[in-house]
Amino acid sequence: MSKAGAFAARLYHGELSYDIVGKRKRWYILSGIILLLAIIGLFGRGLNYGIEFKGGAEFQVPATGCTIETVRDSVKGAGVEGDPIVTQLGDSRFRVQTEELTPDQSKAVTTALATTCHTTENEIKVQLVGASWGSEITKKAITGLIVFLAAVALFLTIYFEWRMAVAALVALAHDVVITIGIYALVGFEVTPATVIGFLTILGFSLYDTVVVFDKVKENTRSILGQSKLNYADAANLAVNQTIIRSINTSVVALLPVASILFVGAGFLGAGTLKDLALALFIGTAAGTYSSIFVATPFLVQLKEREPAIKALNARVAGRRTSQERKAAEKASKVVEAGEAGQDEETVAVAATAAAAQRPRKERSHRNQPKKTTRSKRSGS
Repeated sequence: MSKAGAFAARLYHGELSYDIVGKRKRWYILSGIILLLAIIGLFGRGLNYGIEFKGGAEFQVPATGCTIETVRDSVKGAGVEGDPIVTQLGDSRFRVQTEELTPDQSKAVTTALATTCHTTENEIKVQLVGASWGSEITKKAITGLIVFLAAVALFLTIYFEWRMAVAALVALAHDVVITIGIYALVGFEVTPATVIGFLTILGFSLYDTVVVFDKVKENTRSILGQSKLNYADAANLAVNQTIIRSINTSVVALLPVASILFVGAGFLGAGTLKDLALALFIGTAAGTYSSIFVATPFLVQLKEREPAIKALNARVAGRRTSQERKAAEKASKVVEAGEAGQDEETVAVAATAAAAQRPRKERSHRNQPKKTTRSKRSGS
């Protein structure tokens, strides 16, 4: 077995464990810092909506014999108010975005671009989008999101329980806010591809959380009938058992997305998919983090409010306190024996045997019936 396989096996069997649930305050603080930055970007800078949402006109013109500056000057010379947004799509085309235009204004811009870039008007792609259409698309997207979240909450409540549904939705909101906030900070344009990316990360985040919760459910199925592990211990074991799977799944998903985002858009200049790639990259990374460090610790926090779990935690704490006291007594006897010059191993064995025999004698003494005298037995 390889070292990675042996490491994963030790995590799965509990031989090696990281206290993720017990250190939840640390993860909450880290998430809070990231969320604060995301909210600052979202409400400070705001999202850069594309024409599909705010309305406007888009022209794609071959990049032959013209530059971004000459294209921008050409559009302004055609009578367009405001500053047009000109971006380069690879090495072959320019994209020009303006405010809403009338058909006559659109015709004038097309003619000016054809003249500036030494091409024909038929080679220029024109897209005119009204603000009402973009508003309608936004409303439908929000409606679809609400229906999706309601269906997910119902499914998780039926399959697991309502506390797991709440924890999963909290982790989901965590991922979406971080993704949207970073999107705003970067300044990428929000397009229909961005919305597709957001919906995709919702599914990925829920999938990863459900995998962890399924293991939590398995580990805690009969937890109330024992006193060795509390709910946090069993949940933490589930996280350790699934963490390797979560990381492997995320790495496999992130590699092709990273190639599109950093190699394709960054080095090769293919910016047509960078909006989708950024949403997928940030959302996938945030979803992996939240399923491990947010969803399960928050679930434990909710479960520990139940009376049955409180009673279980008290029993486990009492058992551990008793074990610690016995261990301390044994260690004290060993230390005393060492000071007296006796053999520590012999005294340790004797202390252990005495501790084991003491309750047995007490139980045998309590279980014996009380003896009566012969005269009393005969008199009865």
